[in-house]
Amino acid sequence: MDAKERHNKALDRLQEYKYELKNQIIEMQKLDQKSEFMRKWNEQTIKERELEVAVIQDIIKNLIRF
Repeated sequence: MDAKERHNKALDRLQEYKYELKNQIIEMQKLDQKSEFMRKWNEQTIKERELEVAVIQDIIKNLIRF
């Protein structure tokens, strides 16, 4: 595997991780709608995941796909 393929594979993994984080956020928000306790419990985690998604998105935007 050459450098371009490794680079593109790393970008693909970042993209997949971003989608996984977004799915986790969606699932936590669904739980939040069902329970006030879960809303309090998940609040900080959701904020952290959203920040992580934003950082990953910035990385993906700034890297070139070969």
